[in-house]
Amino acid sequence: MWLLRLLLLPVVLAVSAPSPPSPSPSGAQCVGSACFALFWVARSFSEADQACQGGGGRLMSVRSTVAAEAIALLLRGGPGRAWLGLRLPVGACRERGKKLRGFQWVSGDERTDYAAWDGDEAEGDSLPALCGPRCVVVTPEALSWEESSCDAPSDGFLCEYSFPSGTCAPLNPPPSAEVLYVTPFGAREAELASLPPGSTAQVPSLGATLECIAQGQEEPRGRWRSVTQGAWDCRLENGGCEGQCHPGETGQPYCTCPGGVAFLEADSLSCRSLCAHLDCEHHCVTQGDSAVCMCMEGYLLDTNGKSCVDVDDCQTQPGPCEQECLNTSGGFKCRCSAGYEMVEGKCQEDRRPCFDLLCQHDCTLINGKHICTCIEGYVPNPLKPNECLQFCNQSQCPAECDPHTGDHCDCPDGFISDVTEDDIKVCTDIDECHSGECGKLECVNTPGSYHCICPSGHVQDQKPCEEDEEGSGGTEVYSSTPATTTVPPKDGSSRGVLVGPIVSTVLMSIVTVVLVC
Repeated sequence: MWLLRLLLLPVVLAVSAPSPPSPSPSGAQCVGSACFALFWVARSFSEADQACQGGGGRLMSVRSTVAAEAIALLLRGGPGRAWLGLRLPVGACRERGKKLRGFQWVSGDERTDYAAWDGDEAEGDSLPALCGPRCVVVTPEALSWEESSCDAPSDGFLCEYSFPSGTCAPLNPPPSAEVLYVTPFGAREAELASLPPGSTAQVPSLGATLECIAQGQEEPRGRWRSVTQGAWDCRLENGGCEGQCHPGETGQPYCTCPGGVAFLEADSLSCRSLCAHLDCEHHCVTQGDSAVCMCMEGYLLDTNGKSCVDVDDCQTQPGPCEQECLNTSGGFKCRCSAGYEMVEGKCQEDRRPCFDLLCQHDCTLINGKHICTCIEGYVPNPLKPNECLQFCNQSQCPAECDPHTGDHCDCPDGFISDVTEDDIKVCTDIDECHSGECGKLECVNTPGSYHCICPSGHVQDQKPCEEDEEGSGGTEVYSSTPATTTVPPKDGSSRGVLVGPIVSTVLMSIVTVVLVC
């Protein structure tokens, strides 16, 4: 039994032996949201990657000249070669013509804008075929890449750490104060371009120990906070106060915020605006030690005191627009009705459709449509709507004479040109009934026309009276066509003017014959 226990003892010791402590980096560089660290500890490729992962990172990827410059600062003058996070996986073979020759980063991709193969291996096409596993080291002299066996230990390795939530800027202490930074992955540096969250900054001369805190994805940058609650020495970063830092009578610094604008948060460092808690939709205005929400023009404050409701400007009286109004969010837009166009903020009739109508007199917009219209004394021609015909609904109307000579005068159909005692040229209605237009039927004269009355008492419109009506004979046809307008002689006389002299001459002749006899 004791022999069995003796044989099992090395196995138990091997299983229960603690894992080696994580090594400390000999140097670190931080650029943006990434940090790179160099460890001078002999490890195989897989052991080196495990050590990087223990600190929250991976073996370093060199995809750009920025990362290459960080390696130059860390590795220059070092004692040996260091692993990069580049390998040719098991079963994979070199691929000629590729920038990484078929090698992959530990993240599993081949994406890169940079390569630095050793001069003897720069021409990848001339290399013999080789399959993995193979890994890559970087040399301290030429900073070039060389292939190596993954199981053979290298002198050191380079780790990369990413901090997407943001980093803290280095502190700006007084000239006499020294700062020691300690990163989460164990680097102890006096100068770094940026500090990842979880880093601490020790300033012994000011009695301050600060920690970099990530503020979240919405604000991708870190912020220094004291490991104890409240402010620290005001000479270092304003004591961490967002407002004003005060030394304090007891030696304990404290922060204050601008009165009437903000108040101190629970962390005793940050200032919160009086308007921040209101969450106003549009504007916030401070009034003394309080604040109220206000809305932009065209909106009204809702009953909750935060939201803003659009005002329908088109419903106001009087309306803001000349013709049509369209309400919009926070305002309104004026539009013109059909047949009108907006010109310098005013609705004006769109006269372009009138160009095609060729109206003799005028063009008018009626119910959204342009039609030809006539001046007073004229009506549209039923056969040609763009032309106008003279019209008179009285027994006597002014004649339309040539304005230049006054000789040529026009009258509507059913009228004849005449001259009054005052030597004014007028259009006088022709009495068609005296011309026997209705024959045996009763005739009624109208201005410019006439009506024939059937024996039954009704007016016929271009139709014969009923044959059984007395006196009609079934042959008389009603016609309201006015007599053709004639042009008067140049001396101004007319048919109506000549009737008197003719009758007088006939009577005088008859009297003379009687006296002679």
